[in-house]
Amino acid sequence: MGYIMDLRKIVGHRKLLMPGAGVFPIRDGQVLLQRRQDNGLWADHGGSVELSENVEDAARRELWEETGLVAGKLHLLGVYSGPEMDYTYANGDEISCIGLYYWCEEMTGSIKIQEEEVAELKWFPLNALPDDDEISPPIRRVIHDLADRLLKRTEAEE
Repeated sequence: MGYIMDLRKIVGHRKLLMPGAGVFPIRDGQVLLQRRQDNGLWADHGGSVELSENVEDAARRELWEETGLVAGKLHLLGVYSGPEMDYTYANGDEISCIGLYYWCEEMTGSIKIQEEEVAELKWFPLNALPDDDEISPPIRRVIHDLADRLLKRTEAEE
């Protein structure tokens, strides 16, 4: 998060426009979510896109850093922006995120939690996600869109 941290030295806690990328690993109708260390809520595996970094590369990097998993083929879920993507971190830093979110069904590696950011990793069935008050606010709509899309796909395949 070098670029954003460099900007923070200049602008302090003021709201920054932040491009972000996240990945939802999918296996056997379940999604791997992380419980964040900073707010104790469930979220995707993601973070800010660095200067000149390809967005898909950022998504893959974040997944690997936070879970130890290496993503195979990424599927674009969507691009999310607007007031519901605004977030204030516990330290007072504010962002307005433009997030590009993916899911992957192919992954390699062994799960290893990045303890600085991740409190817990857990697989959830797409039809039994955590309650909204347990999901980090900017991710609520994203994760519901993911579940809706993949559950509809499963129904169509049957």
